[in-house]
Amino acid sequence: MAEKKRTIAYICPSCRQSVIVERTIFQLAAAPSVLPCPCGQSALRVEMLGDHMRLEVPCVACGHSHTVSCASNDFFHRRALAFSCKTTGLDCCYVGDEDAVFPAVRRLEEAVDKLEEQGEAGQFLDPVVMQEVLGELRDIAQRGGVSCACGSKRWKLQVNYSSIDLICADCGGAMRIPAATQSDIADICCKNTIRIKPKG
Repeated sequence: MAEKKRTIAYICPSCRQSVIVERTIFQLAAAPSVLPCPCGQSALRVEMLGDHMRLEVPCVACGHSHTVSCASNDFFHRRALAFSCKTTGLDCCYVGDEDAVFPAVRRLEEAVDKLEEQGEAGQFLDPVVMQEVLGELRDIAQRGGVSCACGSKRWKLQVNYSSIDLICADCGGAMRIPAATQSDIADICCKNTIRIKPKG
């Protein structure tokens, strides 16, 4: 049986190139890894510290690095994880299965292009997309289509710069809905229900 691999991706703040690297779980668990951009101006660092992973991620949205962490079990086994810029709310790093990470990076590239076109940052990366996604979300909610896998139908909404977080009011589970590009509108338009993943 082939050894399980993780795909890790970020966009270099210097050259704006997507950096996508594959590592085996053994490589990631055995020693700290440095995943440099070919331009030599940035590198993502990942290290296992007991039961959690710590990542130092170069951020294309704000130009700084973010230190983020998550449970080792999630890092090694979840289909996809997204880490976000604390300033803009835009994703800055993805970890997971290759078929989940590549589409996420394509979306982020679209959002970064939009960020560059926009110049001066407004309240949202794209107010029209945000309005559309919120509208679709409201329609799904009115039909009783938002629930948590823990069984709860009570949830809260947090609107970010380029995404919306749905948070279960009972277990604290959360789900991020991207709201930055036309494909984000298309994605939510084809959903009849939204199921938040429970915490833990």
